[in-house]
Amino acid sequence: VRVRDFREGVELAKKHEHGYRHTAIIHSRNVRNMTIMGREMDTTLYIKNGPCMAGLGLGGEGFLSYSIATPTGEGVTTPLTFTRNRRCVLVDDLHIL
Repeated sequence: VRVRDFREGVELAKKHEHGYRHTAIIHSRNVRNMTIMGREMDTTLYIKNGPCMAGLGLGGEGFLSYSIATPTGEGVTTPLTFTRNRRCVLVDDLHIL
């Protein structure tokens, strides 16, 4: 899908996410754009520069855990509380040890 600019792309992504607030993914080198989209989408899982499964702990941060605690009945929880945790994953870059 072609859009005029970044802002239109975010608006279109939000429209087609249908307000479920489940998952959003962006591929960009512009950290400011990543921040803008993350705030606008307000999803449980927000993955930057990686596959959607990275948000579930497969090739990304954290552990694999499914739940019914999110608006769509899917997403991650902690085994201890089974409450919704938001996860923001940036694959490769800004990974400083």
